[in-house]
Amino acid sequence: MMHIRIKLAVFATVAAMLSLSVVACGQFGNLKARKLFKDANALYRMQEYKRAAGKYEEALQADPNLTTAYFYLGNSYDQLYKPSRQGEKENDEYLTKAVDNYKKAAAKEQNPQMRKLALQYLVAAYGPDKLNDASQAEPIVQRMIELDKSDVPNYFVLAKLYEDAGRYDEAEATLLTAKEVRPNDPAVYLQLAGYYNRQGEFAKTIEALEQRAAKEPNNPEAYYTIATYYWEKAFRDFRLTEPEKRDFVMKGLDAVNKALELKQDYMEAIVYKNILLRMQANTEKDPAKQSALIKEADRLRDRAQELRKQKVAGVGD
Repeated sequence: MMHIRIKLAVFATVAAMLSLSVVACGQFGNLKARKLFKDANALYRMQEYKRAAGKYEEALQADPNLTTAYFYLGNSYDQLYKPSRQGEKENDEYLTKAVDNYKKAAAKEQNPQMRKLALQYLVAAYGPDKLNDASQAEPIVQRMIELDKSDVPNYFVLAKLYEDAGRYDEAEATLLTAKEVRPNDPAVYLQLAGYYNRQGEFAKTIEALEQRAAKEPNNPEAYYTIATYYWEKAFRDFRLTEPEKRDFVMKGLDAVNKALELKQDYMEAIVYKNILLRMQANTEKDPAKQSALIKEADRLRDRAQELRKQKVAGVGD
């Protein structure tokens, strides 16, 4: 899914850059190329990608220095490619042409934003449901990091490539480098937590999440997230002893209470507190304590339902 995340992250930038493309093109003297490029952009906006590709091809024939067109030509072919039709000659050729033009855009484009987009989409083209070649994606992401060492999402992409390839030491090292580069960025700690959790290193997962919460102590979502990880561990890890399970439940309750101190009407946190209280009740031997915990959980359940109804009513208005 890495390539999907990349495309979602840059889609808005593509749209913004497209609106500037005609202006950027003004530096070139070839009026025919400018006209063809403008026509191609109009077709691209209408998602007429096959016709747009033809116009971009014509524009580049008229003026090969119209470097911005290489990205949009590549992306037009990329849009025409369908993973469900992989193996069909015409369909596969679309992807080959997309990669070729992304490479040209990355090599020729002087605008750093457009060059970055070309590299991002080139990485996506080597993703699992396209060319599925991580060995080709790796040097591209490394180049992106060299171009801008402060752009931490590139470290996340590279770390995932390493992780998927079973190169776990390199994956962790890459994420730790991102942490050094942007020590105050909460996203870095979330990425580290996700990585450690997938590796079954729960203590490191929680450590990363707590470091994230320390960076934004007034964000209730940071504490809520910690609570969800404790719940998942207590609920899904059947290897835990009863004391260990109870310990995680209580730590989850502590985290969710911090979230609710910051935001009393935090519906999702109320839902999880309800669930965690029921799990705590299951560990109690005293019937009176158990009954009190379930009663409190029922109250929270009802409160969450009330908030949900209010939210739906608000959307309806």
